[in-house]
Amino acid sequence: MGPPSSSGFYVSRAVALLLAGLAAALLLALAVLASLYGHCARVPPSELRDGGAPAAAPSLPGKQEPTSQPGPTPEPDVAATRSSWRPPGPWDQLRLPPWLVPLHYELELWPRLRPDDLSASALRFTGRVNITVRCTTATARLLLHSLFLDCESAEVRGPLSPDAGDATAGRVSVVEMWFAVDMQYLVLELGEALQPGSLYELQLSFSGPVSQDTREGLFLNLYTDQGERRALLASHMEPTFARNVFPCFDEPALKATFNITVIHHPRYVALSNMPKLSQSEKEDVNGSKWTVTTFHTTPHMPTYLAAFVICDYEHIGRIERGKEIRIWARKDAIADGNADFALNITGPIFSFLEDLFNISYPLPKTDIIALPTFDNRAMENWGLLIFDESLLLLQPNDKLTEKKIMISYIVSHEIGHQWFGNLVTMNWWNNIWLNEGFASYFEFGIINHFNPKLPMNEIFFSNILHGVLREDHALVSRAVSMKVESFTETNEIDELFDLITYNKGASLARMLSSFLNEKIFISALKSYLETFSYSNAEQDDLWRHFQMAIDDQSKILLPATVKSIMDSWTHQSGFPVITLNVSTGVMKQEPFYLGKVKNQTLLTHNDTWIIPILWMKNGTTQSLVWLDKSSKVFPEMQISDSDHDWVILNLNMTGYYRVNYDKLGWKKLNQQLEKDHKAIPVIHRLQLVDDAFSLSKNDYIEIETALDLTKYLAEEDEIIVWHAVLMNLVTRDLVSDGNNHDIYPLLKKYLLKRLISIWNTYSTMIRENVTALQEDYLALISLDKVFGTACLLGLEDCLQLSRELFRNWMNHPENEYMDYAITVSPFTFNETNVIEAVAASEVGRYVAKDFLINNWQAVSERYGTQSLVTLLYVIGRTISTDLQISELQQFCSNMLEEHQRLTVQAKLQTIKNENLKNKERSARIAAWLQKNT
Repeated sequence: MGPPSSSGFYVSRAVALLLAGLAAALLLALAVLASLYGHCARVPPSELRDGGAPAAAPSLPGKQEPTSQPGPTPEPDVAATRSSWRPPGPWDQLRLPPWLVPLHYELELWPRLRPDDLSASALRFTGRVNITVRCTTATARLLLHSLFLDCESAEVRGPLSPDAGDATAGRVSVVEMWFAVDMQYLVLELGEALQPGSLYELQLSFSGPVSQDTREGLFLNLYTDQGERRALLASHMEPTFARNVFPCFDEPALKATFNITVIHHPRYVALSNMPKLSQSEKEDVNGSKWTVTTFHTTPHMPTYLAAFVICDYEHIGRIERGKEIRIWARKDAIADGNADFALNITGPIFSFLEDLFNISYPLPKTDIIALPTFDNRAMENWGLLIFDESLLLLQPNDKLTEKKIMISYIVSHEIGHQWFGNLVTMNWWNNIWLNEGFASYFEFGIINHFNPKLPMNEIFFSNILHGVLREDHALVSRAVSMKVESFTETNEIDELFDLITYNKGASLARMLSSFLNEKIFISALKSYLETFSYSNAEQDDLWRHFQMAIDDQSKILLPATVKSIMDSWTHQSGFPVITLNVSTGVMKQEPFYLGKVKNQTLLTHNDTWIIPILWMKNGTTQSLVWLDKSSKVFPEMQISDSDHDWVILNLNMTGYYRVNYDKLGWKKLNQQLEKDHKAIPVIHRLQLVDDAFSLSKNDYIEIETALDLTKYLAEEDEIIVWHAVLMNLVTRDLVSDGNNHDIYPLLKKYLLKRLISIWNTYSTMIRENVTALQEDYLALISLDKVFGTACLLGLEDCLQLSRELFRNWMNHPENEYMDYAITVSPFTFNETNVIEAVAASEVGRYVAKDFLINNWQAVSERYGTQSLVTLLYVIGRTISTDLQISELQQFCSNMLEEHQRLTVQAKLQTIKNENLKNKERSARIAAWLQKNT
């Protein structure tokens, strides 16, 4: 138990984080209240020659020259080409030519990391790789991926004879090698053409830098453990960073086996995808001893899953179904038991998925390592999963369900990738959603299995659906599955790792499961995974296996093939709005736009979706129907003004769309909420609020229609519903803008009358039984907004509670609020949310601006320059004039690159226009509040 607070009630260490967050949120609300009343472009390695164009290709495909004899090969020239003068060729294309297929890599890496020298100002590594390839087309020019590497030598041996062994293999001379920097290729010009159908071995020696400012390729982490400054090296290859570590065929379909050897200082341990095979010792030219660790051969896998770690860590482990699981972390963290929770959940998750798919995890071990800093959150490398430690480690006395569930979700996601991504990999990055979407979807199935009491529909809405519906808009967003030819640059691949891939992908998988059934859904996935194990698949392959499962039964009937249905969702951007006229039963669909355009002929989004409509009438689930054209009549959905019927579409929000009704439909739902809101399930009270406010904001319905749905709230005891209402109604632009002072007293009177009941419930819980909150996940993610609003509206008991919590918090001087955001410590959050929270108010944005000016170096080092762009958007949320835009541009002019300044200018201009539009909306809200208060 912790020390008593000033109010006389005790708080446990388990909820210290929660109470600190609440205190911070409430103090921010007070600041707002006071304001209302007071009114890459990198260059090739330096060793590369920046000279003239490479010599003409010595032998083009099809031209035969005498076979070279075994023996020494002269070291070829190395050159870097520039796009302005290099000859056109396959190096201008994003995709590798299909001339060679890699079969096996023999890879050795030797980073020069020493525990007694952590300056690491120019830490480098050397390496060798021998790649066995099969030639498919005669060619005298070879292309591999390579970036930021110096290639010291290159040889080609072959054709290889499987029967006679490598000793009799000849050599193909390498006349020249050069770098095509734009598309990140190493090009080898050969003295003769390779023979189709033959095997060859490419032998390359190289060196490169260890990354210190990004977590890409092979990178460095500096940290403190047991009171000492220490370092580790780790790798992150996805999507296109394997080429930063070794020359390779860096595309997901080019799977191969790997024999990996890591040379490291004896005080470190080396980890890779597979278990250790052997260890030996070697000396460098200075007589220093190094350990050589060799690992067993991997299964067939893409380059982006190759993984290495060199560290001075401890681990804990257990055996699950005969296979070893180890959690690696800082020695202090292991000693304190911070890895215990992750170890306890990992084995059961593996077993659950093995049983679900009836496919055993194929590797003999799993290592999971917690890095002090890993910007990519977590990575599913086969056999060596890498996490940011803040998302894996849990202090044993931290009982908060929110933290446990967050760790459980992320661990479940990465373990799900062992099947979706590692065992079966998408053919190319345009279908990355096959990896990320299904791994994200199965997070929830896993968590539901182990925590059946959690409200999974509401959690899926809060964690997945709500965010992506706000971002995915017709004509603005992109499709989940894109055409390969639409990609022209490597950085476009990086941009695919977004809400569309993860959240929309998960939502579409959930929708597919909902209109089939769980048995058919899992059966189809089993067939898909079995068929494409250790191989690659396209989206159409998945649809084919679902169609096979449908064809094998007669209960589920579809209006079209699975491919036709699902392609309508994956090949076009955005989502539809379904509008039901309950008087006539006519249902229509249209794309959802940011701001409905009255003249639809101006728009080019002409496709329709094939939409599954699960629905309920008067609380009873009805049969599935389909809207497979622009409009359709459903007589069973008709109701009259004189009866007490009501209809809700999109049962459990499993469909990826928003729902609108005619005036009678909204009226009937509003009447039911006021009569007996419990007759409408919680997930649908959430849906009604979220859909109505979103539709009103974008001109599909009047704002008054959405506001009418809030009249019943005095009876609402579900905090997640309150959270949704307040997120839509108590917005920054509505209550933080000094121009909206007239709304505040109206909003205060309207909401406090309804808020007092839910406030009393949770404030009493905090004062008398705070530990009860530990198991209430929805409360933990909702309390900040509800309590912040109560204080913002001047509820005296909220202000008193905030003072009590704040005094208790301030008894610990190590927490100064914004300094916390730039303090490097094991359990700091990896977001700038603290500074963003301060910047959210009218007064706070000036405080945050001054803080950034004085601490920009620390902010930049911890979060990168992109974080300033995000913070500028937050600081600029209340702008409404060009002068304010100019002030912000001047502030950031010396901190951003030119393209970032242009992006910020455009975004700030958009914010200004939105703020001007919101003034009219605010006036209508004020008028409605005046009428209904």
